[in-house]
Amino acid sequence: MTDSAPRKPLRLWPGVAIVAFQLLAFYVPGFFAPATPVWFFGMMGSFTLGPLLLIVWWLFFSRARWSDRLGGLALLLLVHTVAVVLADTSAKWVALAPGIPWLCAVFVASLFLGRRVVTVVAVLVASLGWTLVRTDGVTGAMDAEYAWRWSATAEQRFLETDASAVPAAPAAPAVVEAAAWPGFRGPARDNVLSGVTIDPDWSRNPPQEIWRRDVGPGWGSFALVGNRLCTQEQRDEDEVVVCYDAATGEPIWLHAYTARFWEALGGAGPRATPTYHDGRLYTLGATGVLNCLDAATGEPVWTRNIAEDTGAPVPDWGFASSPLVVDDLVIVHAAGAPEGRAVVAYELATGEPRWFGQAEGASYSSPHLATIDGVRQIVMITGEGAFGLGPETGEALWMHAWSMGGDGSRVIQPAILEGGEAILIGTSFGMGTRRIELSSDASGAWTADETWTSRGLKPYYNDLVVHRGIAFGFDGNILAGIDVATGDRAWKGGRYGNGQVLLLPDQDLLLVLSERGELALVRASAEGFEEVARMQALEGKTWNHPVVVDGVVYVRNSEEAAAYRLPV
Repeated sequence: MTDSAPRKPLRLWPGVAIVAFQLLAFYVPGFFAPATPVWFFGMMGSFTLGPLLLIVWWLFFSRARWSDRLGGLALLLLVHTVAVVLADTSAKWVALAPGIPWLCAVFVASLFLGRRVVTVVAVLVASLGWTLVRTDGVTGAMDAEYAWRWSATAEQRFLETDASAVPAAPAAPAVVEAAAWPGFRGPARDNVLSGVTIDPDWSRNPPQEIWRRDVGPGWGSFALVGNRLCTQEQRDEDEVVVCYDAATGEPIWLHAYTARFWEALGGAGPRATPTYHDGRLYTLGATGVLNCLDAATGEPVWTRNIAEDTGAPVPDWGFASSPLVVDDLVIVHAAGAPEGRAVVAYELATGEPRWFGQAEGASYSSPHLATIDGVRQIVMITGEGAFGLGPETGEALWMHAWSMGGDGSRVIQPAILEGGEAILIGTSFGMGTRRIELSSDASGAWTADETWTSRGLKPYYNDLVVHRGIAFGFDGNILAGIDVATGDRAWKGGRYGNGQVLLLPDQDLLLVLSERGELALVRASAEGFEEVARMQALEGKTWNHPVVVDGVVYVRNSEEAAAYRLPV
């Protein structure tokens, strides 16, 4: 009689290699190449291909007892399913995304101790731990912002303070003058502020805080009309349009209506910026409510719902089109509407639809008024390309196809080049920026031809500005500049997250509002990246565009707003 051969030890090195691949694929591309196909497929591979490889190794090449192989697999599947079911609504995607590679890593690591109870406990902790947290959205690089599940959100804390109180009606409505900053990205919607000079030496003469206040969540910016600073917020089950005193930050009036939009990545609140015109304020909420309000009192003049009018479903990240006023019309984009109805123009006086136009494809951009080759038109950017429409009737003038594929969406405004014969449109996910030459002939037929496509600038939802032949913007989450004549990259440098940029052309300066709430001054030069000054302006994730009027910069994010006097 002979003794049975001793059982060979577990073959663990393939499991270690697999989980190393999962973690590297999930985290490394997000740092070096955010919002690119490499980042996307790396992340997807980490929690799809990775687990499949781990299962194949565990079942067929691990040398574990068959009872352990089947039991371990059942444990992983059961516990993870329970974790996804029990996870907070905001964190379910976390349990499915980073949760899976980390669960696999903990499972493999526990095997080195060789005890079943250790593996069971480790798997339970690694999976069910996700049920204890929520996410307050993600950064532009898709990094989750975690908080304990039972802790109050910023919105809940805000609603418990006096800052959320409804202001008393104005005793005597103020005379609302012409708007210094009538809406999204300024008077020309280009984030260019001419005629302004400031002292760039902030170490000696920094911006001075005038006021700061808590606000409800929302990703739009401000319209500044006289002393009235108007924006949109989410407050519990109401979307609100609120008007603050620009000098003090105190509320003047508030218009609320029942509507709430929330999604796990961006959080709650409206996405669009109000637009002022001739005594009235036009706002679009994330669920599609289009309001026309008296700018002096906040009283409604008329209300429409663009989802109902166009047949468009509410997009994944909400309606984000900041209304555009052209002549006697207010124009918005309804992504996902049936063919020929995605752009809709309403009469300013009555709110009745005047025309519907074509601009198919997913989009979180806004209509843009431009004069191209001498013809005034509406330019609309979507995931399918760029469209030109006549403002009077919505007739299709031209279309340049540049599809992102699938349900890909663009979240950026066109840059109209000097002379109005070309535009730049930017695209994330590795596609880059394209220059399109536009012209029309005597018969009115248009051509829209690609001049170049450059991967030197790949903006996501961060608009670009053009100065002295260079387009400045964000290549992922790093500031960069490209030559508008050739598409060649001039320079790249300065990590500001997914921030926003405003041009001060008189001083060749860029005013950057970083994703972390910092204000920075950067040279608008072709020679290279040079940061001149930086200061912390807001706390928390900041995706909103800054506003500068009369030497004051107004900034906000989903938690707070502030005003600073810029040094001169």
